Amino acid sequence: MARRLPSLNALRAFEAAARHLSFTKAADELNVTQAAISHQVKGLEDWLGVKLFRRLNRALRLTEEGQDYVPAISDALDGLDAATRKLLRGDAARTLTVTTMDSFAADWLVPRLKRFRVQHPEIEVRVTTSDRLVDFSREDVDMAIRYGRGRYPGMQVDRLMKEDIFPVCSPELLQGPHPLRTPADLQYHTLLHDDMTVNWEAWLKFAGIEGVDASRGPFFQHSYLVRDAALLGEGVALGRGALVADALADGRLVRPFDISLPAEYAYYVVCPETAAETPKNKAFREWLLAEAAETMSKPLAG
Repeated sequence: MARRLPSLNALRAFEAAARHLSFTKAADELNVTQAAISHQVKGLEDWLGVKLFRRLNRALRLTEEGQDYVPAISDALDGLDAATRKLLRGDAARTLTVTTMDSFAADWLVPRLKRFRVQHPEIEVRVTTSDRLVDFSREDVDMAIRYGRGRYPGMQVDRLMKEDIFPVCSPELLQGPHPLRTPADLQYHTLLHDDMTVNWEAWLKFAGIEGVDASRGPFFQHSYLVRDAALLGEGVALGRGALVADALADGRLVRPFDISLPAEYAYYVVCPETAAETPKNKAFREWLLAEAAETMSKPLAG
């Protein structure tokens, strides 16, 4: 059955005008004149036999029909854009784009990527960082590493690493007038905070420690910034298993006491089921799982 579709240029003009509620701003975005946008929209309205905009003296408003129409047009144009970008990438078969969180990328993934390049020089890895869930159908992303419960319907999901949470600090804090020997000694030290679900209040409660103000100390948005502050001896951070494994292994950080709070969440490798067995995705997923197994096999030194 033949599709009954209006002009693509008219749809682009309408969608841009609807987003900006301005023919002038839509014209600037599409690099055409305001008159061209107006002409395209008028042609679309004539073709549909429906008014999409209410043209006021100094304002543009969508009609009810326009409001109903624009989400589907935006979705269709986004899909066309993503498909076209993917097609135009000549290296699509050998370039793998993975998205993950800033701290996981900085503390665990990036330091290990050289080993993947040695094993698979034919695959180029691009790393992007974001905390939001990716839409694989619209975005130019092959794989995601996410922190959660592993519930991603329609996806190939592999648990990468569980996570335990425990205090870490620079070795220098084990010395001085108030050396860290027991959790009660935390009252004499600066607590470093990040934007994670498990915080100092939760850890102190789990450890049964009283008399320590869990709210004091500086706040950092990302775990890797807290890690860096701890490395500089600025205070005591809550270390997150995988993210401090390397710093513990080489002695840049230490665990002053051996009390770990198991996290409810874990790290997962996620990709569409339909793309899970492509050569590049399979190679990268298997490498990730092997690296994670090695990380988890090493004792996190106390």
